[in-house]
Amino acid sequence: MRRILYSLTGILLGSGLLANLSTQAATLQFNPVLPNFNTANFDSDASISDNSFFSLIPGTRFVYEGEKVDAETGESILERDTIFVTFNTKNILGVTTRVVKHAAYVNNVLVEDTIDWYAQDTDGNVWYMGEFATNFEYDDEGNLIGTNNDGSWSAGVNGALPGYIMEANPQVGDNYYQEFAPNDGALDQAKVFSIGESVSIGLGDFNVLKTLETTELDPDVLEFKNYAPGIGLILVEENLDEDLEPEFTSELVSIETVSAESIPEPTGVLGLLGVGLFCWRRQRSKAISA
Repeated sequence: MRRILYSLTGILLGSGLLANLSTQAATLQFNPVLPNFNTANFDSDASISDNSFFSLIPGTRFVYEGEKVDAETGESILERDTIFVTFNTKNILGVTTRVVKHAAYVNNVLVEDTIDWYAQDTDGNVWYMGEFATNFEYDDEGNLIGTNNDGSWSAGVNGALPGYIMEANPQVGDNYYQEFAPNDGALDQAKVFSIGESVSIGLGDFNVLKTLETTELDPDVLEFKNYAPGIGLILVEENLDEDLEPEFTSELVSIETVSAESIPEPTGVLGLLGVGLFCWRRQRSKAISA
């Protein structure tokens, strides 16, 4: 018979530890609800969101940046994302959605160019209605070797259903699908982790809504997204470890609003790609000559 003796301190510490482990285990459990979509809950203003944590004001451009060191080469890697709320709309399942462009760069090279579609219902929930993603692949010399549209989906097509990107009244513990497109490889989900937590970035200190996000396709990959009221997404914490500490962070570095008249003629994906390749080769040339 095994006998274990505990001191009073040990019992208290042990109880606290067990409580913390139990709380963390519950936090990491996902049981998402698929929101009930009904076109009757949307009106003609669906493409304009006034949700405090996820507004859709046309002409707004958000820029995010994060830097890390490549574990193998020791080189610094800069990731940059630009999100632009366009003046365009698209009808999906009878709902007028807002078109949002998202471009992702690694060391100034375009790696993903995505068009997202969002709409707000009359209760204030913002729905994710789909996306068309173009992913770029390069060789070691910076030459484009291929593209794909992995992760693209549209509500109502191929069995795909929309989900919440932001609730009207988020509460801690709420767990929902952001997208439900199993036939297209898109099953992201979010859980409200905390409300009112203080977060500091270069632009200042904010009390945020923090969501914990994952995907059923790779449930071990977790990330936090932090939303400030009146602004929106300000900080992303990616690849969380077992202590929920991030391997990489990307934060909001600038916001600007432009008018429809000030937007230049679109250059298209190839134009953006050319700029990215030029910058990549220029940086590579400097590194070689240094």
